[in-house]
Amino acid sequence: MNMTFKLKLAAVSASMALVSGIAVAEEETIKVGVLHSLSGTMAISETTLKDTILMLVEEQNKKGGLLGKQLEAVVVDPASNWPLFAEKARELVEKEKVDVVFGGWTSVSRKSMLPVFEELNSILFYPVQYEGEESSKNVFYTGAAPNQQAVPAVDYLMTELDVERWVLAGTDYVYPRTTNKILEAYLKDKGVSEKDIMISYTPFGHSDWQSIVSDIKKFGSEGKKTAVVSTINGDANVPFYKELGAQGVSSEDIPVVAFSVGEEELSGMDTSALVGHLAAWNYFMSVDTQANEEFVETWQKFIASDKRVTNDPMEAHYIGFNMWTQAVTNAGTTDAEQVQDALIGVSVPNLSGGYSTMLPNHHITKPVLIGEIQDDGQFDIVWETTGLVAGDAWSNFLPESAKLYSSWSKPFSCGAFNVETGKCSGSAN
Repeated sequence: MNMTFKLKLAAVSASMALVSGIAVAEEETIKVGVLHSLSGTMAISETTLKDTILMLVEEQNKKGGLLGKQLEAVVVDPASNWPLFAEKARELVEKEKVDVVFGGWTSVSRKSMLPVFEELNSILFYPVQYEGEESSKNVFYTGAAPNQQAVPAVDYLMTELDVERWVLAGTDYVYPRTTNKILEAYLKDKGVSEKDIMISYTPFGHSDWQSIVSDIKKFGSEGKKTAVVSTINGDANVPFYKELGAQGVSSEDIPVVAFSVGEEELSGMDTSALVGHLAAWNYFMSVDTQANEEFVETWQKFIASDKRVTNDPMEAHYIGFNMWTQAVTNAGTTDAEQVQDALIGVSVPNLSGGYSTMLPNHHITKPVLIGEIQDDGQFDIVWETTGLVAGDAWSNFLPESAKLYSSWSKPFSCGAFNVETGKCSGSAN
């Protein structure tokens, strides 16, 4: 064997050892996908959720990781581009080999991703309130369904503030349209006439609110107590609330209850004109519990700022992440099929002082809170449910949905079981 051959053989051996070492290193981590918009119109809301998962991964690793391995976060930016969410989801699962994905905000982004997770049989934790009308084997919904946010908010306005006229204002996509369809049916069921319901939609990023706010003022000036139920999403909220202030629409005259405005969105606004307006969520930073105090402290330390706030979708990620780690521990594996089964029935602490449970329909139990905006951008909790509310996958107020039932517990394993026909009509919607 000549020296040249020996040197080549040594080089090949070293290269193979390096490749082998990389493969082993990859196997020694459990990959967690993070799929949130870091640019575009939804970055105002989603960037914080990316940071939340990074914090939770770091905290888990401090505890020793999971199944004896460290967690590794893999972050991608779908850039508020709805089709790109599907492409990035596939990249995370197929190329990066992540074991779970935490991501999405808008329903259109979730619906873009859903077929990918079902095709590849992976797991998505979706942390934001949504319109319901869906139950997928591969999606775990830790945000509120309509019966855990929208319907209780309307009940509060009706019973506590004597509201009789309703403005349903939303961004023009599936979540506001479906939620408002449910609310319109619910209001009519409560005896509200069609002429006392005004519905308005605007595109993402809408900035010229002058005429719409003027119409709201006119609608509210006809002798009946009026409120705005807002499903306006993303950075369009900033000019909307500014225009309310500019036109002198106070919370005493026409209160606004928002489903997509929390502490993070308010942190970038002058809230002086918004004091008294409302939001309906399942968590506020102002919740007074030891668990929440520790969470806020950990977050502000991680993000290196005592001025950064927490919000509801962050808590949903906190709950979902802890449910996933508990299910993986119980199953003894990150295998998607086994973890999906292990997740059902898992209970973990929420930040309001109770325990949230993953239900067979892949929704969770949550308290419902109504908060009033304060001049410091925080919320004073003015109302809450006495216990936790179980999330409904299918609304009882839509005739086509009222007959559907969801349970992913074996052997049932159906997301849309029709109780009239006795047949499973599909895995999702």
